[in-house]
Order: sequence, then C-alpha cells, then structure tokens
Amino acid sequence: MSTHDSTMHDAHGHDPHDHADDHGDEGPHSTLRGYATGFILSVVLTAIPFWFVMGGVFEKSSTTAIMILFLAAIQIVVHMIYFLHMNAKSEGGWNMLSLIFTIVLVVITLSGSLWVMYHLNQNMMPGMMQDTKNLP
Repeated sequence: MSTHDSTMHDAHGHDPHDHADDHGDEGPHSTLRGYATGFILSVVLTAIPFWFVMGGVFEKSSTTAIMILFLAAIQIVVHMIYFLHMNAKSEGGWNMLSLIFTIVLVVITLSGSLWVMYHLNQNMMPGMMQDTKNLP
C-alpha cells in the first residue's frame, strides 16, 4: 500500500469519497409513486377544510377551526414523510430529535405568550379600559 493510498482512507479503512455503501442510513428515497401519493394526500387535505368553510358543514365556527387545525397537523406529517423523507431513522435520528426540540420550543413560546396575555388582561387595574378611549 503506497502512502497515497493510506492517506485516502479514513480511520475505518473506507475511502471518504466512496459513498455508494453509505446510502442505507440516509432514509428512504421516494419514487414517483411516493411523490404522487404525497401530492394526492396534500390536495385532499387541502380540499376538505375548503369544503368545511365554503359548505358551512359545521354550525359552530369553533368546530370548523378545530377540524381545520387537526387536518393541518395531519398535512404537516404527510409533508414530512412524503416530501422531506423524515422518519426516526433518517440522519441517525437527529432529524426527529431536532423536530421534537422545535415542537417543544414552539409549545413553550405559544403557551407562555397566551398565559402572559391572559394574566395581563385579568390583572389590569379597574378603570384602565375607560381611559384608553380618550387617547389620541
């Protein structure tokens, strides 16, 4: 083995430029069928909320909003699986860990913001709401 050959291999004896065997850990590569399935699911998950709103399916607007949010969450999962190719095994699990971390941060930020706004409204001094009407 020449000195050139020994410098072209990493610590495990693999050539760093040869990635043909490394594709097993990257996650699934989608086919045309996978992209078509994701596209059809996305269109259906967009058309259903549109029908909810335009057709007046639910009497209460809060029920419509909850159903739209539920279908939006499902659509996020569809996009992550079919278009972003995310699963628990992709990138050695780091994609899923970063997703969980992001969700935790968003939940903390949103719940904290709502908590602060609710308590600011509840703890306003009596009479302050009448004073704001006279402001320019």
